[in-house]
Amino acid sequence: MTLLFIIGIAVALGVFAILMLVSGPSPESLKLAEITGQTYESVPGPSRAWMQADRLAKPFVWFRGLFGHQQNPGIVRRLSLAGFRKPYHADIFAGSKLILPVLVGMAVAIWVRENTIFLFVCSLPAAFFLPELWLTHAIKKYRLKIKRSLPDSLDLLSICMESGMGIDQAIVRVGVEMKISHPGLSQELLMITLEQRAGNSRLGAWRNMSERVDVDSVRSFVNMLVQTERFGTPISRALSTFSDSLRTAQRQKAEENAAKATIKLVLPLVLFIFPSIFIVTVAPAILTIMGSFGVIL
Repeated sequence: MTLLFIIGIAVALGVFAILMLVSGPSPESLKLAEITGQTYESVPGPSRAWMQADRLAKPFVWFRGLFGHQQNPGIVRRLSLAGFRKPYHADIFAGSKLILPVLVGMAVAIWVRENTIFLFVCSLPAAFFLPELWLTHAIKKYRLKIKRSLPDSLDLLSICMESGMGIDQAIVRVGVEMKISHPGLSQELLMITLEQRAGNSRLGAWRNMSERVDVDSVRSFVNMLVQTERFGTPISRALSTFSDSLRTAQRQKAEENAAKATIKLVLPLVLFIFPSIFIVTVAPAILTIMGSFGVIL
């Protein structure tokens, strides 16, 4: 029970640090609200959270400044792949990797009475790598959401362009409309508009989107947009064709996973279901035969 209590404390602290990553609107979110005509209350994220993430990151920023180190580019890159791109996200993540082992180690030293040294040594690396495990899961989840939301967004983008909108206006419209159903891709599309207003070219903004997301389907989508922009082909027709190909690929992937399910069920069938069936069906007959031979002998 003591070990479970310690694990619960570590998980609670990790969840608290993770929730602080998404609290409070960033300047980018407020700028997106200005572009799309939203109000402050409609900015994604809990804008009136009781503790803002930037305030939580100030001690970590001060601690990092004592050593004169810059933010780790690898951590910043991985957080960006998970959708966390605010400047203080990397400081909170690095700070959580330092604080969690200390808190968990203190909890083990205070409450554990048996095998204290062993649990103390085991808990420190586990608490240190807990944020890394969460970040890996967050990256996979974010990429999956982007991949699944792309076909619907392309259909809506094609409809907007067929109605007479330009590509830039259509991207803004799709980003606003997909905010509730697909918030991740919505933010990525609106970031394209922000980069273009900041002076970046259209092709450069699209390429930056593919680098931020790092998903094969998004990279293919951006390459298709670059080709249509260079050669002047109809974008709406290319979007419809590309959307159909994505749905076909997703359907084939689902069929592949369904075909693999049969093979994956062999192991649990052999280990758990077949022994039970054998005991229920064959064991009474074996017991009857053994009893009969016992009477004969």
